[in-house]
Amino acid sequence: MIIKNYNSTVMVSDAAKSAQWFKERLGFRASVHDHWVTVWPAGSTSKVHLCQGELEPGNTGIGFYTKNVRAEVDKLKGKGVTFTKDVTKTEWGTFAMFADPDRNEYWILQGKP
Repeated sequence: MIIKNYNSTVMVSDAAKSAQWFKERLGFRASVHDHWVTVWPAGSTSKVHLCQGELEPGNTGIGFYTKNVRAEVDKLKGKGVTFTKDVTKTEWGTFAMFADPDRNEYWILQGKP
C-alpha cells in the first residue's frame, strides 16, 4: 500500500555536512543512518534524501510552503542562506528560491500545497 509520506533525492558532495547545513540554517530535523541521510521541516511527513555522490546542481523542483514568503526569506537571509531568486509575485503565486552549499536550488512558496 502506498502511503502519503515520501522523499525526494538531492545529490550532494557531503551528506553529513549538508544535513548539518539544513539543521543550522533552516532549522530542519535530520536523520543519519549510514549512507541514508534525510532532512525535513519539523512536523513534515515528507523528507529530502541527501544522497552523496556525483553532483547534479540546479533546480530540484522541491518546494517548501510558508504563510509569508517575505518574512521567511528575511529570516533565512539573516542565517546566511543564499537566494538565487528573491521574492517574486506572479499570477500563480509568490515564491523565492535558495541554494544549498552544492548549488541545488529549492523553492519557498506562499500558501498551502
